[in-house]
Amino acid sequence: MRAYVGITDFDWYQRLSSLPALEEVNFWQPGGNRVFRALQPGELFLFKLHAPRHSIVGGGLFAHATTLPVSLAWDAFGEKNGAQSQEEMRARIERYRRSPIEPHGDYKIGCILLEQPFFLSPDRWLDSLPDWHANIVQGKSYDLQSDAGRTLWSQVQAALHHGERASKWPAEGREPQPRYGEAVLLRPRLGQGSFRILVTDAYQRRCAVTGERVLPVLEAAHIRPYARGGEHRVDNGLLLRSDLHTLFDRGYLTVTPELHLEVSRRIREDFQNGRHYLELHGSLVRVPDSRDEQPSRELLGWHNTEVYLG
Repeated sequence: MRAYVGITDFDWYQRLSSLPALEEVNFWQPGGNRVFRALQPGELFLFKLHAPRHSIVGGGLFAHATTLPVSLAWDAFGEKNGAQSQEEMRARIERYRRSPIEPHGDYKIGCILLEQPFFLSPDRWLDSLPDWHANIVQGKSYDLQSDAGRTLWSQVQAALHHGERASKWPAEGREPQPRYGEAVLLRPRLGQGSFRILVTDAYQRRCAVTGERVLPVLEAAHIRPYARGGEHRVDNGLLLRSDLHTLFDRGYLTVTPELHLEVSRRIREDFQNGRHYLELHGSLVRVPDSRDEQPSRELLGWHNTEVYLG
């Protein structure tokens, strides 16, 4: 079990700590030239402020890391990027990037997706970090079984126990971690933005039906909608072109448990058209290689029965 302490600025912390009931945040890195790989899903990521404050001020459970164009990061997370607007976020990216400013460029940034975030009030900030060196510029990993890691874990547990927002972490519905005990790996419960990005990456940024790669028109569809008891889980998702997503949600399309696309005859009856969609009927749907990321056959069966118009 590991933890990572990542360095961020006070504006990011201040903005996010003021938002109520956050279920996820995007800890972004302006360079976008590498993917963060220091943690496994469910391990702890902590926020440490730049100089002159030098304090740990919060954290969350690591879910996924990737690189994204800033437009998609904003569409997926909005203010949960720690900015009030996409323009403000771009301005912050430009402040840190060493390359020339591109007024119309869609900057690629590193994104570290964190679930169940918590933020400590200033009186509970952790000012003393074990085994920390002043020349660290991005962050540092800790083995929570080492002396330094156990010290850090105890400090975080104490701050959470006494902090104003401690009751909100771990999230409601999860077993609390033992106070001052050993660190325990938790499965992070995804928010809507993280669901969108994990599904997008699981399908290698290609529509499951058409293979379309134009990222702005690709959307993560819930097989069983969240409003009807579905969860933000990769196996409850399909990456679809936006028009196919709309038709899937409205029951004009479905995917069978055998992973074939079915197009309802109602599409022609209701719209006196739909030839291009009907031509897709029976086609094999592409899914991720990993079994854990493939769509649940049970959920596909539910969509066939409860949503599809036949």
